[in-house]
Amino acid sequence: MSSEQNETKPSPRDTGRPPQPAAVTLALGALGVVFGDIGTSPLYALQTVFSIDNGAVRPVPGDVYGVLSLVFWSILLVVSVKYVLFVMRADNDGEGGILALAALIRRRVPGRARLAGLATLLGVVGASLFFGDSVITPAISVLSAVEGIDVVASSIRDAILPIAAVILIVLFLAQRFGTHRVGRLFGPVMLLWFLTLAVLGLPHILQRPAILRSLLPTYGVGFVFEHPFVAFIAMGAVVLAITGAEALYADMGHFGRPPIRRAWFAVVFPALTLNYLGQGALILGQPDAVRNPFYLLVPSWAQIPMVVLATFATVIASQAVISGAFSVTRQAMRLGFLPHLTVRHTSAQESGQIYVPGVNWLLMGAVLVLMVTFGSSASLATAYGVAVTGTLLLTTALFLILAGAVWQWPWWRLVLVAVVFGGVELTFFAANLTKVVHGGWLPLLLGGVAVTTMLVWQRGRRLVTARRTETEGRLSDFVDRLRDDPPTRVPGTAVFPHPTKETVPLALRANAEFNGVVHEHVVIVSVVFENVPHVSRNERLAVDSLSHAHDGIVHLSVRFGFHDDANIPAALRDAFMLTTELETDLDNAFYFLSKVTIEQGPPGGMPRWQKRLFIGLAHNAASQAAAFRLPVDRTVVMGTTIEL
Repeated sequence: MSSEQNETKPSPRDTGRPPQPAAVTLALGALGVVFGDIGTSPLYALQTVFSIDNGAVRPVPGDVYGVLSLVFWSILLVVSVKYVLFVMRADNDGEGGILALAALIRRRVPGRARLAGLATLLGVVGASLFFGDSVITPAISVLSAVEGIDVVASSIRDAILPIAAVILIVLFLAQRFGTHRVGRLFGPVMLLWFLTLAVLGLPHILQRPAILRSLLPTYGVGFVFEHPFVAFIAMGAVVLAITGAEALYADMGHFGRPPIRRAWFAVVFPALTLNYLGQGALILGQPDAVRNPFYLLVPSWAQIPMVVLATFATVIASQAVISGAFSVTRQAMRLGFLPHLTVRHTSAQESGQIYVPGVNWLLMGAVLVLMVTFGSSASLATAYGVAVTGTLLLTTALFLILAGAVWQWPWWRLVLVAVVFGGVELTFFAANLTKVVHGGWLPLLLGGVAVTTMLVWQRGRRLVTARRTETEGRLSDFVDRLRDDPPTRVPGTAVFPHPTKETVPLALRANAEFNGVVHEHVVIVSVVFENVPHVSRNERLAVDSLSHAHDGIVHLSVRFGFHDDANIPAALRDAFMLTTELETDLDNAFYFLSKVTIEQGPPGGMPRWQKRLFIGLAHNAASQAAAFRLPVDRTVVMGTTIEL
């Protein structure tokens, strides 16, 4: 198969053409989930550009045309071309996102450990930066919307921060109930939002049609050459117009590639372009409008309804980011970079709708501290951009690795992509590094904490697994010994969740050696999380009688994707229907968990601070009973201690 054929092979979600009503519904759903962040950027992007360095970018035709040209071509190149036309081809069984992209590379380059390791590291760093973005996005989005009060009634501007804080507190408190009940409203609200963006910008464009000149790239290039330093600084704010670009890729698994493309080109891109052009035209006519060009586009009679609509839109954008943080957390857990945290499913129909309490409360605390510390969206804008541009660069790097190592692209095409996309994004990143001392350190700090946590957990988990393997002993020897010297077999079914079939579950060994009994039916269940989003039910299960077909001891291997619901009782029911080797009473089965308590041992293996971090994470990990959906009234926990 040629590289082009391999590259464009449709994912399972893209095979076939959906009926027109279904296509419209999916595109409407994509509007409500995928485009909230980038769709609310007009609230603060141009305002931030014209406020940098106390007005270094001036409200004069040359600067306005140049900035608008940079905004338009940034959206066109990074979002429309890079993500929508190129990166979204790189789907991991229909799923997207930087971790899914890294997992795809690992799966497609077997035997190339260094390349797979590099892809994994880049994916982990990108996911860590996403967590930093997840803290800033809700704060800056909701604040920028509520700040419309200052335009409508400046006398109550002191209420802006408390109102924004209350809105976000309610949003975080509502996460436990799930978004499926209100999710169907997101699409229509965001459609109204984008139509409003277009309607607000169009009259000002008609009044000053010369603003359309800014669509030519020559104005952006001219601005850069005439004012190189100012343009470089301005690029740090221009990037605010493309925040949320990663969401197009990350949320591909929810809707598929075609609906996102349709929604972008038919609704979002035109609406954003018209609104930015309208803001530029307004600034040319009223230079003092730079203080808040978005809300000053709105007629005075509609400003209060606009504040309400903008607040709804930013809440939706914040919800999308919060849900994304939950999803990335679960992906990191499944790939072995985070301990098992409590994950609650908020929908009986959609396994992707989850709630992670620990992440939710951490995000809420961080967002509120951030809002109180910075106080306004303009101040927050100085911290925004570093995480976003870092993620953009990492996605480009991973895409180039995939295109070169898997798709076998020729070198000239790789160089062209690297120069065009990587060059633009590197400029964005460098411009945002100038913000580090003014708040840009925050997302870097958050990202650094996240990446350190994930890498330490992965390293510690490998060491603990190796030492646990020594303690448990070989399963084949244990089964042979049971056959030669049979213990007392008690009625019933015992299920032992255990990571491998090579060693003995500690709970099973304790039952046999200390209690002298083994249940009549023993099922050792090993859950394997694959580096793919989903594993189909007919490929999920493998039953092994362990060389003794009639001793009542079997091993069941269950494969889950990182977006699947890891439900062991449900997997046992599937296995019972698919094979005759499982003669079990599932309704009365008992589940025995082997709990390992980790304590700090003598020096070696890991630095002392990493050991403390790992042990702290392990002590706060969620119970396996909750992670694997085990019935609480029929689950027994038996433990031992391992030194790290």
